[in-house]
Amino acid sequence: MKRIKRDNRAICEVLCINERKVAAAKRAMKPYATLFKLAATFKVLGDPTRTKIISALLQEELCVCDLASLIGLSQSAISHQLRILRNMNLVKYRKEGRIAYYSLDDDHISAILTAGLKHVEE
Repeated sequence: MKRIKRDNRAICEVLCINERKVAAAKRAMKPYATLFKLAATFKVLGDPTRTKIISALLQEELCVCDLASLIGLSQSAISHQLRILRNMNLVKYRKEGRIAYYSLDDDHISAILTAGLKHVEE
């Protein structure tokens, strides 16, 4: 049986709670419902296909056919991912005749992806 060596250097060795810091952090913490919604947003963005879609839409609006060709998936698979993104208010669409064009819902989405890319590329 293989033993796993634990690294205890990253935890406190004694119990000492700074009540002032804990109280300040508690006051600054967002309500649970807000944090839950944020976590759900990050979970949706955690899928590589959806991240590719968002990245493509940073440049300009694209139709489902364009996204399918770009990402290399079927229109059905792209539509499924777009529905998930739409349900989270991350993308929106407009119809022009029989074509559905998708774009980012607002500038916040662009900022989130741009900040994430900057973080991983540093």
